[in-house]
Amino acid sequence: MKLYNTLTRRVEEFVPNVEGKVNMYTCGPTVYHFAHIGNLRSYICEDVLEKSLRYAGYDVKRVMNITDVGHLSSDADTGEDKMVAGAKREHKTVMEIAAFYTKCFFEDCEKLNIKRPDVVEPATNCIPQFIHMIEVLLEKGYAYQAGENVYFDTSKLDEYFVFGNQNEEEQLLGAREDVTEDPNKRNRNDFVLWFTKSKFEDQALKWDSPWGVGYPGWHIECSCISMKHLGEYMDIHCGGVDNMFPHHTNEIAQSEAYLGHKWCNYWFHVHHLNDRNGKMSKSKGNILTVSVLEEQGYDPLVYRFFCLQSHYRKPLEFTFELLDNAKSAYEKLKKRTLALLPAEGNADPAVFEEYRARFLEALGNDINTSMAITVLYDVLKADTDDATKKALVESFDQVLSLDLLKAPENAEETPEDAELAAYVEEQIALRKAAKKEKNFAEADRIREELLSRGIQIRDTREGTLWEKI
Repeated sequence: MKLYNTLTRRVEEFVPNVEGKVNMYTCGPTVYHFAHIGNLRSYICEDVLEKSLRYAGYDVKRVMNITDVGHLSSDADTGEDKMVAGAKREHKTVMEIAAFYTKCFFEDCEKLNIKRPDVVEPATNCIPQFIHMIEVLLEKGYAYQAGENVYFDTSKLDEYFVFGNQNEEEQLLGAREDVTEDPNKRNRNDFVLWFTKSKFEDQALKWDSPWGVGYPGWHIECSCISMKHLGEYMDIHCGGVDNMFPHHTNEIAQSEAYLGHKWCNYWFHVHHLNDRNGKMSKSKGNILTVSVLEEQGYDPLVYRFFCLQSHYRKPLEFTFELLDNAKSAYEKLKKRTLALLPAEGNADPAVFEEYRARFLEALGNDINTSMAITVLYDVLKADTDDATKKALVESFDQVLSLDLLKAPENAEETPEDAELAAYVEEQIALRKAAKKEKNFAEADRIREELLSRGIQIRDTREGTLWEKI
């Protein structure tokens, strides 16, 4: 398995800390509103990564946080808590908002066949862990109190901008330029570990701490939750590319200062979903949800297929025209897989292993899902029996999770439908054999025979497709 490591900026052979086992962490949602399909692209790609690792034989433990406190409207530690803003918007309590949108998030994940992580931990469950880490950072001299808040002191680090995607001056002039609004900070890039009531008198969720009644900063949540469930060493940390700075940068700073050693070896970042106006985001208002796609007649798995056709490290442009293309391709693919004849006998082991190895090679090439789908199409075109094809489709769908062999719930197949499908596939196989023997007259005869029965066939790169007319 080779993965692009954002920390080293190169594709590397994946070597876990413990042979055969993978500790994996995913930055979860801030549950103040519905997740949009841009957010969900990251979770789809992270789901494929986890399933690829499992498919390759690794024992994976995956942890995800739920941010239900502490994430401010600006990543620069300023503005209103997003959870409080959501509660005000809907005239509910913060915990009611958190419970509702957490439920909605996992319902969307289920529709997209995103596996629920092994551990899901809300930030509000871990206040003692946050306080303990902050106490240790203060003892070690990596944190300080000012204005009754507690800050991490970035000047104590040999290197702060560890991802190196921008130089320090660009970072200061870019995402963090409004940090100067907080006069308590010693250094412009310092970030809050604990807020007190002195700054946010109307904060809904507050806890006692050695520094006063208050609540944790956003960045410390992921560090503590991951260590609680995965220990001091992590293999892979995942998130959207917009998490690299400041969130993941700050996670590394505080975690390694606390631990005294390297924390996470591989960082996996998924690029943005863009529409024609730029990055899809809640703040811009240009969002689409899974429910909206469903209302417009799209199976959520069409969107999953749309994402898998692109590489996770490339920005993906969304338009309904492109989604329609994905819908057409997905429906044709499912038609091909569902038309495979019921398995008679066992799969050919040599053919099965050949294509499984090709599928694994695609996934092992930095999770190249578009190439993996190409291998799937090659299976459907292969000169082998349907039992082998069906076994391979079922195997590949452990990772792709496109329900390729699951018939639509609203389309009950009658015996006549099954008989027709078997007949058509048999004729297509005979036609293919005739063409291979250059008996084009026979191939044309089969085409005309099918047409006379109301069946139109079409040769494509993915093989011969058919439909009733």
